[in-house]
Amino acid sequence: MHDQDRLAERFEENRARLRAVAYRMLGSLGEAEDAVQESWLRLSRADASELENVAGWLTTVVARVCLDMLRARKSKREESVDVHVPDPVVSPEDGTDPEREAILADSVGFALLVVLDTLAPAERLAFVLHDVFGVPFDEIAPIVDRSPAAARQLASRARRRLQGAPAVPDADFARQRSVVDAFVAASRGGDFGALLAILDPDVVLRLDRGPVPAGASKEVRGARAVVDLGFRFSGDGWRARPVRVNGAAGVVVTHGERAFAVMGFTVRAGTIAAIDILADPARLRELDLGFLG
Repeated sequence: MHDQDRLAERFEENRARLRAVAYRMLGSLGEAEDAVQESWLRLSRADASELENVAGWLTTVVARVCLDMLRARKSKREESVDVHVPDPVVSPEDGTDPEREAILADSVGFALLVVLDTLAPAERLAFVLHDVFGVPFDEIAPIVDRSPAAARQLASRARRRLQGAPAVPDADFARQRSVVDAFVAASRGGDFGALLAILDPDVVLRLDRGPVPAGASKEVRGARAVVDLGFRFSGDGWRARPVRVNGAAGVVVTHGERAFAVMGFTVRAGTIAAIDILADPARLRELDLGFLG
């Protein structure tokens, strides 16, 4: 019991970091929690006397579990949607939710998660573990069954794929909020000229409405095409409520008491470079949005 208590204590010390690793690997809050729980089950069955570095051991286990999940996802592709937007971490505007913020650890933009979804599972693992969490390639290599040099190449390929992606928003949150608020106001007022001025000419919008009806999810590129979608946040019962989405300025669109969509924005150089919208009713019901009241 003494060893079990010690292992349980060490697990709790590492839980937040493990959730952060798993979330970046999977882009799914539920799957990330499953991966972390699996690491605890394996730790509880391990011989404590053989574990010299519990934190490293847990990170390796979570990484292996996530890698298996990613490979299964790639082979099955259970969701037949054209565009998949990862689970957003939605937190209060004032940033006063430590548990949610702990998942983000080093800031991970919503748009970056979308691009990570395009990587091969081993590339994603090598990039996340090394570039985000500083795990040496010597430790990554056995997880992906490669040499350290090959693991380094996986991360390098991932880096090249990510180049040019509007992944990192402007650091000034107040500036982000002012741009997003201007987008909402221009959309509500139907001011197309103001919308074009706010959007980067090469803005990318991804809309995930879920697998049905077919074709409801889409990706739109270019400011004019985004404006032509005709966003509205007006009318009886409709509200665009300010929140943080993965640490950046975003909104939850509600109609009455129901969440209709979560919108994440990547504001870069004072304009909106990416808009990622989760509007899948089934997945929205899984999000904890109780803080909205």
